[in-house]
Amino acid sequence: MKLKIPATRSPRPRRVLGEFTSADLMLAGVDALRRAGYEKLETYAPFDVPGLDERLGLRRSRIGWLVLAGGIIGMILGYGIQWWANVHNYPLNSGGRPVHAVPAFVFPTFEATIIFSGFAAFFGLFAWLRLPRLWAPIDEISGFSRASIDRFWIAVGAISTTEDGDRASAILRDAGALHTVGPADA
Repeated sequence: MKLKIPATRSPRPRRVLGEFTSADLMLAGVDALRRAGYEKLETYAPFDVPGLDERLGLRRSRIGWLVLAGGIIGMILGYGIQWWANVHNYPLNSGGRPVHAVPAFVFPTFEATIIFSGFAAFFGLFAWLRLPRLWAPIDEISGFSRASIDRFWIAVGAISTTEDGDRASAILRDAGALHTVGPADA
């Protein structure tokens, strides 16, 4: 039995991008696109823009839960290793002190909690953002490198028809975009 392999891959959704000079103009562009019914929006800015997450309808990040889980695992492992070494594996009666001395376990347990939380945050964020991503097709757009310096960009995703792309470009230009890059270019 032979497997059927498709001859071509499904095409990538096309995008329209618009470049803005200020955060206020970009926010106006996001509002105009949302009113027009565009849902797949992505923004690029050199700094955090207050109110942008709410306008895009983004949820709060779940990375905090990952850091909490890493901290709990670190705390359990830190305490467990000390308990295993001091109580079970090599109990040592030193001056009549108990082998399971909880106050002696507090500081190493705290350190294990902090180190595992830090590792969970660092590696979890890398995995979540699919980093390191050294190149993306959007990097080839002329002037896009200024998105990390002084320009603001909006990318409208999943443009299916030419008319839809022209409509999105017109909305971006009406909102104050310096120029737009159409679906054929993006």
